[in-house]
Amino acid sequence: MNITKNIHEWLFSLMPEATASIVEMVLIAVVYLAIFAVAGLYLVLLERRVAAWFQLRLGPNRVGYQGLLQTMADALKLVSKELTVTIKADKFLYNLAPYFVIVTALMALSLFPFSKEFQAFDINIGIFFLTAISSIGVIGILLAGWSSNNKFALIGAMRSGVQTISYELSVGLSLLTMVLMTGSLQLSQIVEVQRGGWLIVQGHIPAVIAFCIYMIAGTAETNRAPFDLVEAESELGAGFHTEYSGMKFAYFFLAEFINMFIIAAIATTIFFGAHLSPFGITDNIPILGVFWFLAKTLVLIFLMMWFRWTFPRLRIDQLLVLEWKYLLPLNLINLILMALIVLLKLTIHF
Repeated sequence: MNITKNIHEWLFSLMPEATASIVEMVLIAVVYLAIFAVAGLYLVLLERRVAAWFQLRLGPNRVGYQGLLQTMADALKLVSKELTVTIKADKFLYNLAPYFVIVTALMALSLFPFSKEFQAFDINIGIFFLTAISSIGVIGILLAGWSSNNKFALIGAMRSGVQTISYELSVGLSLLTMVLMTGSLQLSQIVEVQRGGWLIVQGHIPAVIAFCIYMIAGTAETNRAPFDLVEAESELGAGFHTEYSGMKFAYFFLAEFINMFIIAAIATTIFFGAHLSPFGITDNIPILGVFWFLAKTLVLIFLMMWFRWTFPRLRIDQLLVLEWKYLLPLNLINLILMALIVLLKLTIHF
């Protein structure tokens, strides 16, 4: 039985329906906020370790054992820093912008099936909801750049808008290719389809192509190198969050890493069976499902970090040429190819 269903029934047996609903929502929010904070801090440490490994240096090694508490120290420093704002900034939008990126990331996290029993929000339009929510996050970046009244922040925000609109197409078409194969937008049903084998294996060459395009476009969606024109330090200072400090800057910083987790988690769910064991073992123990989900996701996150510390930053014209001249046409051809494979399978089965 689903863990959330058990908690739901227990709460409703203890208190009135309205109170139980509120308590239930608060508990779920607290759990996902904890996941958000822990995942963000751990991924920052992992990024530093991977960067040090690629560059043959030590990385964080002073605060805590082997530098494990370094990100905690950084978080405490950011909490204690003064929150500054420029005189001519639009203060309302300036303060609102960081919450856009945080809230959208939290809403996306709630859909992932960490195990068969650990999924807060399972709806029949799961993938559509994820793509819609991930598109809203860019509004926070645009607001941050415009409201700061800083030309470098505005340029970074406009670049983010162009980049997100462009690469969102490839992300959506890659996922649509797999939806065509599974016949469902619901994440739990897509996972169930993969009990006989991961979709990247069942879907043959079109699935592999869709995965490769998704990872490239997904990395661009997170504004990470080699697609980090949004906050190109050598050109724009810190890009759209140049005027942010303290915890407001930390919100943008953590959101980047959580978005990276979200991109990797979507790929894990769609292409690699989410919480299903790669050895065909049944997932009766919830903690094993969580382990496999996180293990697969971390491998894909490492792949994204590998991109960052291997390839140089693209120019804006190269960024757009890659999407509109190469990824998008290839995605459309791949979608047609997948449709033909599905049609042939249905015809043979009929």
